[in-house]
Amino acid sequence: MKKGYFKVDFERKNPQNTYEKFIQVVKRSLNTELFVGLFVVLREMFKKNNSATIKYPMEKVALDNRYRAVHRLMRFIESENECCIGCGLCEKICISNCIRMETSLSEDGRKKVENYSINLGRCIYCGFCADVCPELAIVHGKEYENAAEQRSYFGQKQDFLTPIDELKNQVVFEGSGSLRKDADNLVKKTPNYYEIDLQRQQDASKEENV
Repeated sequence: MKKGYFKVDFERKNPQNTYEKFIQVVKRSLNTELFVGLFVVLREMFKKNNSATIKYPMEKVALDNRYRAVHRLMRFIESENECCIGCGLCEKICISNCIRMETSLSEDGRKKVENYSINLGRCIYCGFCADVCPELAIVHGKEYENAAEQRSYFGQKQDFLTPIDELKNQVVFEGSGSLRKDADNLVKKTPNYYEIDLQRQQDASKEENV
């Protein structure tokens, strides 16, 4: 018989009564099938440093920066203004239809986001909203403990927006939808960029000579 194949006994009958079942168990036990399984279980049970679980919530798994959890709305660190420009692309691309945005025009003619809500009970955390945002205003954070008593659990704008007093701790390149730190090196440069860069180098050399 070829290696990797096994013979199927189609003539073997299933036990019909208690005695035949007992005989089947004895044969399988004497054939070491039972003891092999017990040996594997006991070996893994008493092996040191082989814990497959953690003591949650005292211990938590370290999450990758690309992990998609509850959303975050970003602010500009310098001006403390909101990054969102109210374009509505995140609301349009959401395949779960769980994002709602209300905007108004400010005095200078720019859009202002009055209300922004996400149905976290309906969201599937696909990351499309973060990927399509042209201003990197919405990203996925690492807060995954968002259990709720109701199926329709809505998060409001103030729940996602970075508080001003915590703005110094805001990490720009974090979460799904954010840019990579080397993103500028991956973007194809325009001819105008090289002219500006050359001018900067010339100005820097002049300052050093002075």
